[in-house]
Amino acid sequence: MSQPSPFTHKARKRFGQNFLNDQNIIDRIVRSIHPQASDRLVEIGPGQGAITRQLIEACPQLQVIELDRDLIPILLAQFAKYDDFAIHQEDALRFDFASLIKNKQPLRIVGNLPYNISTPLIFHLLSYQDRISDMHFMLQKEVVNRLVASPGEKNYGRLSVMVQYFCQVENLFEVPPESFDPKPKVDSAIVRLQPYKTLPYVADNFDFFSHLVNTAFQQRRKTLRNTLKQIADSDTIASVNIDTGLRPENLSVKDYVELSNELHTASKTS
Repeated sequence: MSQPSPFTHKARKRFGQNFLNDQNIIDRIVRSIHPQASDRLVEIGPGQGAITRQLIEACPQLQVIELDRDLIPILLAQFAKYDDFAIHQEDALRFDFASLIKNKQPLRIVGNLPYNISTPLIFHLLSYQDRISDMHFMLQKEVVNRLVASPGEKNYGRLSVMVQYFCQVENLFEVPPESFDPKPKVDSAIVRLQPYKTLPYVADNFDFFSHLVNTAFQQRRKTLRNTLKQIADSDTIASVNIDTGLRPENLSVKDYVELSNELHTASKTS
């Protein structure tokens, strides 16, 4: 066991801080990550180091990203003895994760993500998906349910499609509010995102695909025939091989990619 920190720190609401303090949950998270000494392991939001203590024992070259400058001395007091350990006092939403790559080895990302930035941060990390081997995150249970949702389910939406385009997604286990200090008002869950080495379905134009998915789910109660009018004319919509009488939540990732490719090709020839 690591020695307790000589510092104290009150969780800050503006940073969305809820510090994990359930050792059984910590152990289970670390087992799920299964860190190795050779990993290029990055922890986002280490807080007071609850998970960091076990990660660094397995992977001494651990890198952490922490925005709250008042937590830096707490982390240094515990981990400065590890020569290859580094703290980056920066905003993860703006951080260049490619800067942490060494010898072309892909990154492994872990973190207890603040609920207020979890979705934009995941999208930021997906821009590095070809340089990441896996990601393990503590997120609001509702967000994890959206990440893993299948077509036809009420939680299935833009986040589901865009993340599943890039990654295999697995809901590992739930974490109750009692595992944190202070206790959040929501349940949490651990999710594993594993970027595909080769995408199963490839959008010809990713920006067009992203715009299509976003447009479709902005009016999820309408049929695609109606929502797609913002993107293509009626004749083009009628010519595609997807049933446009369906609602957005009824299409799989594959369906969206095929629809995007058809509409993008038609837009270039019209």
